[in-house]
Amino acid sequence: MREGIVFLLVGGSFFFFALLSLSVLAKAYRRYRERYVAGAIEDLGDMFLFVEPRQVIVLNLSAMAVLGIASYWLANPLIAALATSIGFFLPGILIQFHRARRTKRFNAQLVDALQAIASALRAGLSFPQAVEHLAREASAPLSQEFGLLVKEIKLGVSLDQAMSSLAERVRSDDLELMVVSTQITRTLGGNMAEMFDNLSATIRERFRLEGKIDAMTSQGKLQGWVVAAMPLALGLVLNFLRPDLMGPMLHHPFGYALIGAVCILELLGAMWIRRIVRIDV
Repeated sequence: MREGIVFLLVGGSFFFFALLSLSVLAKAYRRYRERYVAGAIEDLGDMFLFVEPRQVIVLNLSAMAVLGIASYWLANPLIAALATSIGFFLPGILIQFHRARRTKRFNAQLVDALQAIASALRAGLSFPQAVEHLAREASAPLSQEFGLLVKEIKLGVSLDQAMSSLAERVRSDDLELMVVSTQITRTLGGNMAEMFDNLSATIRERFRLEGKIDAMTSQGKLQGWVVAAMPLALGLVLNFLRPDLMGPMLHHPFGYALIGAVCILELLGAMWIRRIVRIDV
């Protein structure tokens, strides 16, 4: 009788614990879909890459599984756990990296596009007509963004609202400067062709200064990468030459703590060096 009561109590405890765990996991999954998946789909949609939520989830789980299994096979369970955690954020990091590259390419195209719009305005075209002509002649991503701008205008969206949506999608400082300048010139009046020429010259000069700064700070960036890679390279060499000395560190809690401290210091050092050599124009 007493054993049956104990069995019922233990079984009931496990049941309620499982029920509570499922509730917490379901809530976490809903929050994951609302924040991470929705944000990733929105970012991809802004870059004209349309995917389904299920594909984002599968990509996230695949990255976690591949990094976790590979790290467990090459290293140890602790490294596998860290790699699995990194795999959770890897798709988002790749999306932001792709967005940054796309924005940089858009900014490079925008310089010539502003001059083309100025020439079209001098030829007698209106601003929407100049933008439509540019969208047909340019390449992606500028053709995609300006093409969507033209479609929104044709559907009845006001020019100011369509340009504000364009700036919000691309997230480019140069484009925001163009949008604000265009809206001010259309409201207060002025020579739009001259305004676009001045914007093009300003952005081109900023690109020249950024290139000069990158050339002057390239040595510091290289030194930062070399200094950050030295402890890792030294550890690999010692592990190859004297595995009997490096082995205990890879299979002991103190070694795990030491590796974690090295990784944190490496990350802080790399961030500090990047902050020193990064100069905003």
